[in-house]
Amino acid sequence: MNWWGKLIGGALGFALGGGSPLGAILGAALGHSLDKGIKGLESVNLGSGQDQERIQLAFFTATFSIMGRVAKADGVVSETEIEVARQTMSKMQLSEEQKKAAINLFNQGKEAGFDYLSAVDQLKQVCGRKTNLLRMFMEIQLSTALADNELHPEEQRLLIQIAEHLGFQKRHFEQILAMMTAQKRYSHFDHSGSSQINEHDAVEEAYKVLGIDQTCSDAQLKKAYRKLTSQHHPDKLVSKGLPEEMMKMATEKTREIRDAYERIKKFRAHSS
Repeated sequence: MNWWGKLIGGALGFALGGGSPLGAILGAALGHSLDKGIKGLESVNLGSGQDQERIQLAFFTATFSIMGRVAKADGVVSETEIEVARQTMSKMQLSEEQKKAAINLFNQGKEAGFDYLSAVDQLKQVCGRKTNLLRMFMEIQLSTALADNELHPEEQRLLIQIAEHLGFQKRHFEQILAMMTAQKRYSHFDHSGSSQINEHDAVEEAYKVLGIDQTCSDAQLKKAYRKLTSQHHPDKLVSKGLPEEMMKMATEKTREIRDAYERIKKFRAHSS
């Protein structure tokens, strides 16, 4: 993976900088200063490829450090929340070096003095108007918060604050939260091998996964499905700066969206 190799080699040290929020915490996670990039690179204009690598670097750093902050928001980091972080690392198939850095970032995020808002603001600055990428970031953080099947008031307050700093309106955040909560409930139907599944309940959750009302038309259903699929398309997200290692997470998300859509279509066909 180019961005990680270049980071370790020092060529990306200048991109975030040891004096910046994300650069400082990443430098601490790696055990060295990121101020020491390749001499002279600070004055070089970033090309499109370098810009993408900078976004990947910022996304990776913010993902695990903010995840630690979210896990600590209610005062106690549960084993379930730690397991979510481990699963995220596992899905990314991180190398031992990367995994160590991710764990260090998570632990830094838990610290009381962690300036999480400055870190979030820098992520927003680096990502610019790539809203689908920022949405993916929020969904990862919500997965951490919902790991124990409830959203603590302090977790919700923190997540709303983070979302607002990323440019999401409160109503938009609430929409994403509702869809993520529904997805967690729907996954029990999706992965259950039981023949006792209440199909009406499963379909009801499937509509919520797609963020639409059960009274919507077939055309509206298809439009919602296509929009969500486009927002989470792995190749599109990677082209915008999602670390390549997170492609599997995006792929799983699109599969869950497609599964909910197909379930609704099948149910409607049998009910007509």
